[in-house]
Amino acid sequence: MLEEVERWLATRSWSVADRPLHRILAAKQRTGQSVSVVLPALNEEETVGDIVAVVRHDLMQQVPLVDEIVVVDSGSTDQTSEVAASAGARVVHRDDILPRIPAVPGKGEVLWRSLLVTGGDIVCFIDADLKEFSSDFVSGIVGPLLTDPGVDLVKAMYDRPLGSEEVGAEGARQKGAAGRRAGQGGRVTELMARPLLNMHWPQLAGFVQPLGGEYAARRSLLEQLPFPVGYGVELGMLVDALHLVGLDALAQVDVGVRKHRHQDGQALGRMAAAIYRTAQLRLARGHLIRPSLTQFERGEDGFEPRTYSVDTEERPPMAEIAEYAARRVA
Repeated sequence: MLEEVERWLATRSWSVADRPLHRILAAKQRTGQSVSVVLPALNEEETVGDIVAVVRHDLMQQVPLVDEIVVVDSGSTDQTSEVAASAGARVVHRDDILPRIPAVPGKGEVLWRSLLVTGGDIVCFIDADLKEFSSDFVSGIVGPLLTDPGVDLVKAMYDRPLGSEEVGAEGARQKGAAGRRAGQGGRVTELMARPLLNMHWPQLAGFVQPLGGEYAARRSLLEQLPFPVGYGVELGMLVDALHLVGLDALAQVDVGVRKHRHQDGQALGRMAAAIYRTAQLRLARGHLIRPSLTQFERGEDGFEPRTYSVDTEERPPMAEIAEYAARRVA
């Protein structure tokens, strides 16, 4: 590990306990900064309401840390929007934001568009599929941005247990099987993102959860970054932020344990391919001869190929969008 990274780990990696809530609130009052919480959501009716309710109760009603909580629905077919609204979120549909630019599927697309419908000086992104959610996820990553003007982006770090339902029936029957797999939840991180970062951007090797969906950043940084529209958004944002503001402006905070719905192996393969493509574009800005991924599923006549495009579309920095600039002038 680079000496620079070792120093960074000692000075820019914190625990949620390092900044008590009263200190964070005092900094918010002193600086006058506002905080927006954004949940990108697609068919998350089982979990989104609880997350919204916890944020509202702990960080809006009990203490005035969060100024708004917005759920951006990216085309749910279940009751995600209704559940989120009932819990107290402002719900905005992806296709209603910047309609002159047709929306495409993808998490990064939703995050990019959310900048147009939020007003916070600090924007905090939280995945909508978290279980047993704690408001520490929000206060922990927002805290350094309020207390330290030299920090521009903060990622959450945590343990990611891989539940017994993900390891097969035999593993589930073995006492303590899930416990022994407590650190095995970030499979794409360990097999794709971490090797890429260590080989090509070793300054970012200290991030425990580089692909984690819980992070906060200053709007002044986010509006300058391009957003990959799909799974590559977290890696792309981290790499681009490093080049734009430098390593010392990036940080991470330990918030404990993250429990969420796991995806199957083929979905993880598509995620890994998109992340690799995002990295490749940043390394060379070139073109793959064949930017696609073929996977196999057993059908009636044996294994059948399924091919998916992994060419990664990106949205330009929001600061270049006329509607965003006009909103800021108004």
